[in-house]
Amino acid sequence: MDFALILFVLLLVTGGVWLLDHFALAAKRGKEVAEPWWVEYAKSFFPVILIVFFIRSFLVEPFKIPSGSMIPTLQVGDFILVNKFTYGFRLPIIGHKFIQMNNPQRGDVMVFHYPENSSVDYIKRVVALSGDTVEYRNKRIWVNGVEQAQQADGDYNYVEAGLNFVHTEKRVEKLGEREHRILVNPEAPTLHLGSVSEFQGRENCTYGEDSVRCKVPDGHYFMMGDNRDNSRDSRYWGFVPDRQIVGKAFFIWMNFSDLKRIGLSIN
Repeated sequence: MDFALILFVLLLVTGGVWLLDHFALAAKRGKEVAEPWWVEYAKSFFPVILIVFFIRSFLVEPFKIPSGSMIPTLQVGDFILVNKFTYGFRLPIIGHKFIQMNNPQRGDVMVFHYPENSSVDYIKRVVALSGDTVEYRNKRIWVNGVEQAQQADGDYNYVEAGLNFVHTEKRVEKLGEREHRILVNPEAPTLHLGSVSEFQGRENCTYGEDSVRCKVPDGHYFMMGDNRDNSRDSRYWGFVPDRQIVGKAFFIWMNFSDLKRIGLSIN
């Protein structure tokens, strides 16, 4: 069950008990009689749950990075904070936006509900916006016909699950005016065509042996992982609709395996 839904149910239960006691049970019980344990517990937990629910729903929400698809920006085991209001305020549980703020920009690191299973949260980088034509070819990105600059930045080696050693090239990529680092495995193919799903809007995309070109539909975004050859992203499952956005990742607050990562901002 979704944690936000669990919090909401607990909020309703504890709040309901508090209201019931305040308006009915306390008067019948009298001041001399102690509160039942379930009333005492509900009244104690209600304000705590209310504060946590408000912060998590409208301000910031914590997440843990479970995979290496965003290396080198994010490492497995990073605990991050996500800004819930930068793109607008949404109703808890249903996700309906009721106040518009900023729109996602190319280069943002964004958390969203996975289009193929909305109960799962994904994190990727925004590569293309609504109306953009994006192409990924020979491990480089073109947006609206303009190649996005890449510059070599040395080698990067890491060990993935199963103790497999992976050698990659690190590059500095520029999306518009914003720079970030990506990994490219020179031995991996640009695209695994057999892994492409029959996603909604696939008619907007054209696939080749080593390329994909898509026109991003209105109200949608094209997302990619920074670890380009170890990321299942919009190349394979399509576009992220605005209604499934969770928020913008901005801060690493803990990594038990590498304490030096605590306090790093996410760019």
